[in-house]
Amino acid sequence: MERNTLRIGVLPVVDVAPLRLAYNNKLFEKAGLQVQLVPLNSEVEGIKQLDTTLDLTWSTHVTLFRSFAEGTELQLQGEAYQAGTNTMALVTLDEAYDSPGKLPSPRIAVPSTGDVGALTTKAVLKTAGVEKQRIKPEEMPFAEMVDALRAGRVDAAWMTEPYITQAQRDAGARILTDTAVGPTKDFPMSGYSSSKKFADTNPRTLALFRQVLRDAQEAASNDKLSVQNALTGYMDVDQQTAALVSVGTFPLSLNPVRLQRVADMMDTEEVLPERLDVGGLLPPGTVN
Repeated sequence: MERNTLRIGVLPVVDVAPLRLAYNNKLFEKAGLQVQLVPLNSEVEGIKQLDTTLDLTWSTHVTLFRSFAEGTELQLQGEAYQAGTNTMALVTLDEAYDSPGKLPSPRIAVPSTGDVGALTTKAVLKTAGVEKQRIKPEEMPFAEMVDALRAGRVDAAWMTEPYITQAQRDAGARILTDTAVGPTKDFPMSGYSSSKKFADTNPRTLALFRQVLRDAQEAASNDKLSVQNALTGYMDVDQQTAALVSVGTFPLSLNPVRLQRVADMMDTEEVLPERLDVGGLLPPGTVN
């Protein structure tokens, strides 16, 4: 007997706006699914809670692929977000730091040294001629980055929205470089996954989830204003800031070619023990 209830782990990020809109508009209920959104403190925590307190969880692909490579049996159930112009960027308060190749050993604030921020920062700075072993990443939460910039503890900070817009509005920060350019243009950011065990025993339920998610992603893609408005409901952001937030792309399907880019970049940057074939993470019959 398949489950018709889904407990989904979420973080307060732009990526989950379509899912939240679908929940608010009762799209899951109309499809016969009872969905509960469970706030998380971290992506890793969400993956660890699969099969105990969660059935699905949101995470960046980098975190997901690393967990999979470490032996966690997972299955992707949908892509959440793809980077667009200035949706992730290196931000600075240093007026002299006016091009990404300017400093030979930049100190860069990142939320995690092993996640998408550090990965895309290295790729973009490498393109600008900075040797990756000379980049000095400093781990800290987004909320502490502006203070670190003000104090001169870091030269730039890797941020996502709405933190970029907040730093520009509140601190006069400026974008040193978009980190979704060149090798990381349209970079696949995040998705939803379940355990392989849950996927094997609930294929119809998860197919239904993917269909509702697809409809929600499509609606959000056609109405960026609804996404910006939704942010005020679950993020610490006011209406004026939300209206200025850059919004990326909400993919409509799981695309193995697109996702392989992430795994291959992780392999190049040696954050995976060996090359990962993303096809092994996709539900049967979804490869298109």
